[in-house]
Amino acid sequence: MCGIIAYVGGRDAQPILLDGLSRLEYRGYDSAGLAVHIPGALSVQKKAGRIAELTKAVARQPVRSTSGISHTRWATHGEPNDINAHPHLDQSGKIALVHNGVVENYQEIKAALSANGHTFHSATDTEVLAHLVGEHYATLGTLSGSSRLVTAVKAALGEVNGTYGIAVIHQDLPDVIVGARRGSPLVLGIGVDEQFLSSDAAALSPYTQKVVYLKDFDVVTLQPSQFDLQTIGEREASYEIRELDIKPEATERGAYPHYMLKEIFEQPAAIRNAMRGRIDKDTGTAHLGGLNLTNEQLRDIRRIIVLGCGTALYSGMVGEQMIETTAHLPVETDFSSEFRYRNTPLDNDTLFLVVSQSGETADTLGALREAQRKGHRVLGICNNVGSTIARESDGGVYMHAGPEIGVAATKSFISQATIFALLSLKLGRMRYLSAAAGHEIIDALEKLPAQVEVILQQSDHIKRIAEKYAHGRSMLFFGRQGNYPIALEGALKMKEITYLHAEGYPSSELKHGVIALIDPNTPSVVIAPHDSLYEKNMSSIQEIKARRGPVICLTTSDCAGADALIKIPSTLELLQPILNVIPLQLLAYHTAVALGRDIDKPRNLAKSVTVE
Repeated sequence: MCGIIAYVGGRDAQPILLDGLSRLEYRGYDSAGLAVHIPGALSVQKKAGRIAELTKAVARQPVRSTSGISHTRWATHGEPNDINAHPHLDQSGKIALVHNGVVENYQEIKAALSANGHTFHSATDTEVLAHLVGEHYATLGTLSGSSRLVTAVKAALGEVNGTYGIAVIHQDLPDVIVGARRGSPLVLGIGVDEQFLSSDAAALSPYTQKVVYLKDFDVVTLQPSQFDLQTIGEREASYEIRELDIKPEATERGAYPHYMLKEIFEQPAAIRNAMRGRIDKDTGTAHLGGLNLTNEQLRDIRRIIVLGCGTALYSGMVGEQMIETTAHLPVETDFSSEFRYRNTPLDNDTLFLVVSQSGETADTLGALREAQRKGHRVLGICNNVGSTIARESDGGVYMHAGPEIGVAATKSFISQATIFALLSLKLGRMRYLSAAAGHEIIDALEKLPAQVEVILQQSDHIKRIAEKYAHGRSMLFFGRQGNYPIALEGALKMKEITYLHAEGYPSSELKHGVIALIDPNTPSVVIAPHDSLYEKNMSSIQEIKARRGPVICLTTSDCAGADALIKIPSTLELLQPILNVIPLQLLAYHTAVALGRDIDKPRNLAKSVTVE
């Protein structure tokens, strides 16, 4: 959550900072601000609201500068307003700081600084951190230049409990920016006589393709022609310069009205990318070399636990059904946030899978570390090659979905579910699955992109359904077995971008209390492909209709009694959930459009949850 862009070089900084912020706005959009060097001072501008408001303010008072820091905020401490927006200044007004994360002991630090004469103007923990850096800077009069600022930053962060990704400047050091991270992502971008800092490498793609993903406790000093990397603590500083594989146009919306719709329509490609090079038709299995496990080690697994949050967890629930069906391995799914604080009994032969699109989800990263602390191997499924989860996991699978800008996850879910299908195929073929059954799964997998295209062609039909039911009081989603997590994901998408109340349930639970919610103003979305439980789902639909509840039916067949029908191509029962989620994404999207919602920036949400 929140986004940082910093620049030092020879170009005009403000346009670069504003452009970078616009590319990071999915990380938070409560307020935005920037600070740039001007002769003998800092120019600070910040505004509540979207980055467009900051852009207007800057246009009224443009400043030419070749270095500066900027921030787009998702509020943690203090309501979204001009005062609480970043950057924040220290007591002297000479140091400006932007910050992602949470300073957990800020009240204790604030009390000590207040007793020492400091005055605070905001309700944020970040202003306290800026003052703390300034306090240390003031005591280091024997040092000069960038070393004085770096030493002050390191000393201040040594007193901090919590998480941070920060960028700091001082008015007397016009060509110096200091950055540091712990638990909140920060990427160094290396240009020709210019350097960048960003919360996400994708925002740097128009400017450079060379990046360094900073590690926890890294402290970096940027100057136009060089950078210097140090650490807080005893670990020796090290880094690897990587080449970005992100084309600038991949982060553009193109002809689509919203990123979410663009990413929904990118799902055929997302499935192909997730499968590319990973299918072995000769032996009817999947190759997943990044697991870093031998076949013997994979056969020794007796239990799998999948950890994630939100959409990532629901993809894991789809994976649970797939792996148990093909490999006969017991699989459990758990909220990352709950696992890390619960003393779960674990066997030695348990394998963990952590799922995160960004690879920076705070709760999931904490759960990864907890599982490793207890001696277990942890594999990651994520989209960001340079992310912390990718670096710290013992192996894993990259999604290769490309940038996902829309806050409501769509193509990342499809990629994750496809990877779980490949993993279940691999584990199944190592255990009980015949070669013929493996080939059948591969044939079905290869047909999925074209089948998704067929569903996407129904977008206008789904739009008409959405417009009919957009003003209902609530919406219920029902599915069985592998389609229960699809019901949960459909309800989540509806909640996230329409703000309608929506809930997902197993269809079998209808009679166990949920049926009390059925009325003419509460549409029920029933996922009812013609599978082994088709007749059971038809019975549930009749029970809803008997209470005068409207029914939107997703099926590969007929759906007697439904008020609206969405036909879905048929595939193997194992893979059907992958297709079934796409109409629900479109249903949520078109409902949000009908209600006039801000689809790519839904209220109170941000794309990457990097604070607990």
